[in-house]
Formats: sequence, C-alpha cells, structure tokens
Amino acid sequence: MGFWIATGAFSGLVVLVLVLAILRPRKAAVPAAAYDLQVYRDQLKEVDRDVARGVLTGDEAARARTEVSRRLLEADRALQQAVAAEARTSGFDKAILGAGLGAMVAGAFALYAQIGAPGYPDLPLAGRIEMVETARENRPSQDVAETDLPFREGLPADPRREELVAQLRTVMEQRPDDPQGLALLAQNEAALGNFRAGYLAQQRLIEVLGEAATGYHYIDMAEMMILAAGGYVSPEAEAALLRGLELEPRNGTARYYAGLMYAQQGRPDLAFPIWRNLLGESTAEAPWVEPIRLQIEEVAFLAGVEVSLAELPQPAPPRGPTAEQMQAAQGMSAADQQAMIEGMVAGLAERLATEGGPPEDWARLIGAQIVLGRTEDAALIAEEARTVFADVPEALALIEEAAAPLAAAPQ
Repeated sequence: MGFWIATGAFSGLVVLVLVLAILRPRKAAVPAAAYDLQVYRDQLKEVDRDVARGVLTGDEAARARTEVSRRLLEADRALQQAVAAEARTSGFDKAILGAGLGAMVAGAFALYAQIGAPGYPDLPLAGRIEMVETARENRPSQDVAETDLPFREGLPADPRREELVAQLRTVMEQRPDDPQGLALLAQNEAALGNFRAGYLAQQRLIEVLGEAATGYHYIDMAEMMILAAGGYVSPEAEAALLRGLELEPRNGTARYYAGLMYAQQGRPDLAFPIWRNLLGESTAEAPWVEPIRLQIEEVAFLAGVEVSLAELPQPAPPRGPTAEQMQAAQGMSAADQQAMIEGMVAGLAERLATEGGPPEDWARLIGAQIVLGRTEDAALIAEEARTVFADVPEALALIEEAAAPLAAAPQ
C-alpha cells in the first residue's frame, strides 16, 4: 500500500505542475486589428484638430469622419472575431492536454499492473541473498529429487555388461567390504545408467576405505548422485562435491558441478567466476567445456556481467595429433612417422618451456621421452616438473607416476 500511496502522490504532483503551467495566463500576442483600432481613433482625433486649424471644411471633415468610422467598425469586428477564435483554441488545447495527462497517468498504472509486481516488497541485495540461502537450505533431498524426476532416458542396452554386473552383484552380496569389487560395481552400474545403484555402491566404498578415500571417490559419488537426480545438485551431492573439492581443488569435473550447483541455487555471482576460470584452464576436448559454453553467457548476465562468449578465456586447443595428421601418418614410412612423432614431442617440450602447462602435459612429455629412449631428458623434465608443482600434491602424484619407469632404466 505504501508503494501505491507514494506513486499516486508523485503522479499527482507531476500532473498538478503540468496543469498549473497550462492554466497560467500567457502574454497573448496583440492581434493586428487592435493596432488598426488605435490608428483609426488617432485619425478621428486628427480630423478634429484639422478642422480646428481650418485645414478641413465642415463637409470634408464629415466625409473623413464617416470613412474612418467605417474602418474603425470593421477593425473592431475583426478584433472580436480574433479574440473569440483564440478563446476557442485555448479551451480545446487545454482539454486535449488534460485528457492526455489523464490517459498517461492511467496508462502508467495499467502498464505497471500488467508487467510489474503490485504489492511485492522491496528486495535489497542482503534480502535476496537471505532468500536464496533459505531456499537452498530447504531444497529437496536426493531421495525426493529422484522420486520427482518424471522421466530419464536410459542408456543403450548392453546385454554383455548387464550380465557381468548381475554376476558382480551376486559376488558383492558375499563380499560386501571388498573395495575393488565395490569400485567395479559402482562404475559398471553407472555405465548401465543405474546411477542410484552406482552411487550407493560408491558410498559403501568410501565407508570401507575410511581415511584412505580420495577426492576422486567423493567426486565420482557426487556425479552419480547428480545424474540420478536428472542434473539437480541435492544437499547430499553438494556435501560429497565439497569434500571432493577439499581434497582435489583443481579437479575439473568437481569445479563444473560446483558452478552448476551455485547457478541452481540462485548465486550466479559465484557460478560465473568458477566456470570462467575453468573454461580458460581447460583443453578443448574436456567434457565440461561444451556445457559451460552453452550456459555461461546466461549465467554472466544473471550475475550482472556483460560479456560475450568470445570475450571469455578460451580453452587450449586439443593436445596431440589431429585427425588429419593421423590420416597422413598412415601413408608415411617408419622413418617419417618417427620424425613426425619427434616433432610433436619437441613442440610439446617447447610449449611447456615457454608457456607452461597443466601437470597432465608434463606427465605426457615425460612418458613420450621415455618411449623415445631419451631417459636423461625425461629425468631432467621430471625434475623441473617437481619444482613447478612443488606445492600441488595431486600434480606431483601424476609426475611421479609418469617418471616411475625411470627408476628401472639403465643408468
């Protein structure tokens, strides 16, 4: 009600100011007939003075007075017509302006009633964030989300895998605490589209592993939960996702789903920077790149950021040989193929030396040098990578895994 009172008061004030401006007497332009009247009156007085001076005779003065009086009457009639026309025009203009003002005010209220939100309270930023947090705390659980999911298209049938999974289920009933069996069961249930069975097996795996469970275990479970709920990030999936990010903060899958979670919760201001950074740090073939590309402009708009997809950081081009290069390599001799491979390895080494890159690229380069028999170069690259990623344990793990064959190589 307060909004309508304030709006009505301001509208009335504006209309009042405009009406007063319309009704205020204006300094009207003097009609030409008024000047003629004054001239003719002066001529009559001049005739009297001419008679007094003896310039005009009585008959000449009578004829002059008659002619001037006739013109005086005509000028007075013209003046009266001009005044009447001015009055009619002024009244019509005022009526038109008054009707226009009324229509404008009525139209403004009608338009607001149609596209506005009458009676809706003010929503400052703090209030909106509080509403988002309240909705977030009260959002549906994983079980409710799965129950409410109307339809989920299944994956293509795979009879062989289904048969193996059925056997694995039977085995796991006898060995419920076997980590390897639980891991296989979770992966294969998810591969069949049985995401609920998959995350339940993954949850059991995490319980069995205890403190030995890695961030990847939690991230895999979160992804299965999200897929089981049709893309919805439930509170249970969020808990698994945040634990996975705590252990693996650079994991791309977890960062993508974290952005999706914030977008669903009405916090595009948190989702946008996560996706923007992930997009720039990924390679073009990463599975989350295309979903981010499809959604990030809308998320940016909702976050109040005016940016196009072309202006955002772009993923790195695909690593490794292109399809055209692979096709061309099929017709090469063994020596030419070897030369092409060495050229690609050299290109990767040069890029890492000048621009740097993710630990996966360093691990790939170490492995390629080992395959080419350049163990000394591989050892030097591994040592440099250890220095670069000294503060990133998960990256060091990749480097050490790639460099493991060097321990058995002849010195």
